Amino acid sequence: SPTGYVMDLSVVMPSYNSAEWLPSTIDALARAIREAKAQVELIVVDDGSTDETPATLAALTDGFPGDLRVVRQENRGRYSARLNGLQHARSHMILLLDARVLIDVSALKYVMGELRDPKAPRVWNAHAVTDPSSPLVGLFWDVPTHVFWGRYLRSPRAYDLTEENFDSAPKGTTMFLAPKEVLEDAFEFARPTADGKLVSDDTRILRRIAQTSGIRIDPGFAVIYRPRTTIQSFVAHAYHRGTVFVDGYAGTTPLRSFALVGLVLAPVVGVTAVFWAIMTGRWRRAASLMGLMITLPLSLVAPAIVNRVPARSVTSYLLYAALFAVPFWRGLARGLIVHRRAFRRATRTRSDEVALEEVASDGSTASRPL
Repeated sequence: SPTGYVMDLSVVMPSYNSAEWLPSTIDALARAIREAKAQVELIVVDDGSTDETPATLAALTDGFPGDLRVVRQENRGRYSARLNGLQHARSHMILLLDARVLIDVSALKYVMGELRDPKAPRVWNAHAVTDPSSPLVGLFWDVPTHVFWGRYLRSPRAYDLTEENFDSAPKGTTMFLAPKEVLEDAFEFARPTADGKLVSDDTRILRRIAQTSGIRIDPGFAVIYRPRTTIQSFVAHAYHRGTVFVDGYAGTTPLRSFALVGLVLAPVVGVTAVFWAIMTGRWRRAASLMGLMITLPLSLVAPAIVNRVPARSVTSYLLYAALFAVPFWRGLARGLIVHRRAFRRATRTRSDEVALEEVASDGSTASRPL
């Protein structure tokens, strides 16, 4: 281990009301640690849980093959919980791991073997697979992911993400390995300017890391994601995801900012047009508009099937698309308000680039504030 560190790996696990998931999640991690013969500490950050999380963790401490520590904080969201855990970590290498996932038994052994090569990537994003045994409601997101990232998911393989191809493959902090200083820089870059519970806990962080270090995705570094299992939690998650989606993409480019506003306005315009057509007796036009509004989201099914999405996931999408649409739209609308300042990011970034170009063209060595 590097000087000043006593662990091969520090695992940071944010947890909010995850008592039912923690025993199996930590058991899977323990098996992966034993397989890798690694010296590991696990830091569980209890983000103000109101369930049996404290008692559950206390019962798991003795059997864990490493140092299991619990850090408690008021409920402030996963960004804050991960940052808190990062600040308590004693290793140079950090594994971010969610509380409801099952790490593959060989994942740590595989990635630690790869890291022995000094030329290997230092930042690793897990290849995540949704638990196929989940209830149908939990498989909804498989269709959108197989549309937007179908090229990778059709044939998973080692893949390097950079700033240029950032949106071409699935990524997230569900299971993510990186040097501590890389994560510290990214968390500082993505520091929230709004309520920490309503900000993206991964997209802006990962975009920064892709810019500075690159990110390796590899099926050898795998995890099973266990999604929401009730309709109530599915709806709540859709609402939250709409809001953090805005935070993750607003201001990154003018086109993305315009698209986000369009996603909020388009349904309003569509519903208004249908209402106007009905009120003026234009029934055929009203039916056409309603058919278009229904067909557009369903059009994702065909490319997802081409990209080998599981059949049960298609069923889930067809069953729950309508239920998803309204809370997700409401989340987007909330995001436009909560994260309105984020839409200035692209403008500020371009201004900074111009300023740097002017400095370079002048041959001046004076620094300018960015």
